Amino acid sequence: MLAEETNEKGSNKLHDIVNEAQDFMKSTSEHVSDRAKELRDRLETALESAKEATRKMQEKAKEAAKATDHSIREHPYESIGVAFGVGLLLGVLLGRRR
Repeated sequence: MLAEETNEKGSNKLHDIVNEAQDFMKSTSEHVSDRAKELRDRLETALESAKEATRKMQEKAKEAAKATDHSIREHPYESIGVAFGVGLLLGVLLGRRR
């Protein structure tokens, strides 16, 4: 579930950035020139795209977490063996560096 938490934190941060940018655009909408309005419109389009990307990333992260959970529940002993093997390999590799 660590990957799910990491993906969720990342998508939450991206969502916060998008919201802050939208708030900034709303607060400065009356005080801009024509060129700034054009840039504002482009930024708004980019923000909508970022929102959609965030939503898709969240959906994919949830699907991946569900698939991982399902696989681990169907093969618990194999999962433990793989985790042990990876941990052992990392321990040996990191132990050699010192």
